[in-house]
Amino acid sequence: MTSTDPLFQAFHSRTLELPNRIVMAPMTRAFSPGGIPGKDVAAYYRRRAAGGVGLIITEGTAPEHPAAASDANVPLFYGEALEGWAEVVREVHAAGGRVMPQLWHVGGLRKPGQGHFPDVPSSMPSGLHHSGKAVGQPLSEAEIADLIAGYATSAGYAKALGFDGVEVHGAHGYLIDQFFWERTNQRTDRWGGSLVARTTFAAEVIRAIRRAVGPGFPVILRFSQWKQQDYPAKLAPDPAALEAFLAPLTDAGVDLYHCSTRRFWEPEFEGSPLNLAGWTKKISGLPTITVGSIGLAEEFIATYRNDDPAAPAPIDELLERLAAGEFDLVAIGRVLIVEPEWPQKARAGRLAEVRPYSRAALATLD
Repeated sequence: MTSTDPLFQAFHSRTLELPNRIVMAPMTRAFSPGGIPGKDVAAYYRRRAAGGVGLIITEGTAPEHPAAASDANVPLFYGEALEGWAEVVREVHAAGGRVMPQLWHVGGLRKPGQGHFPDVPSSMPSGLHHSGKAVGQPLSEAEIADLIAGYATSAGYAKALGFDGVEVHGAHGYLIDQFFWERTNQRTDRWGGSLVARTTFAAEVIRAIRRAVGPGFPVILRFSQWKQQDYPAKLAPDPAALEAFLAPLTDAGVDLYHCSTRRFWEPEFEGSPLNLAGWTKKISGLPTITVGSIGLAEEFIATYRNDDPAAPAPIDELLERLAAGEFDLVAIGRVLIVEPEWPQKARAGRLAEVRPYSRAALATLD
């Protein structure tokens, strides 16, 4: 097996220092009744920090906006929930880890009657389903301002609670991605139009967060080409389009990009082996996180659709590409649900002992 040493090199950037390159990917768990994370949530994250994860990015949390979540068991990131998050910070730091919350607004993927405030209408850039059908009202200028303020306010809470940074979820067809995507953003004002114009909402969110947290607090933006509504979708069909897409986001104050793909090894564009994280690093000059079926033989969609377990898979290619500098950090998801000590096992050459993952593991918060 290829040496795992690259995984255990310290990471240093302008705003972030980590003991190794292993990131716990954000994964929705929905074990916070009424939006309040309890001691079981804090213990869950502590176990992963104690197992050797360098940075934990929490499950998606609802920023301060009533239509942010589609499940009343998804944790809030404001109000009474903040004390629960303070306990998460204490537990993770006590175990030697670093932790950031992910701010996640689902936008138009929230159906009527869902979430913590079921009577509130869902937030959609143009009021459009991805099929083009009108299912709501376009957001007004005042509503957009409220959304931006909600992200910034919750990011400020993260800093005040002692978190090590914040991640903004701009991927997978949720609210920010609905602004990015021309199918769901048909606006003709400053919030819509060209690919660059469709980054305006995300850029304003990042700017507002940066004003709230200051220059030294790490801000990660997670983005993807694929959508839950359309797996083959591509915001940027080629490197030039990706460069145009990234430029306003980088200028707004992003520190790191979390580049979400379903399979990390797949080339993003023809003619180069680089994946999305590799291209993003090359174009933006910023550190990147790669993710996508790392350490497992099945990608996550397949494991949600059936009960067949996903067996452990070798990580030699990942290690070689990390060592070559294609990307800087490695986000691991489902493996850490079943193996909180995966980093320790990787370092000791014991990955053959890793248990298979199946969706049954999601039934408990171990």
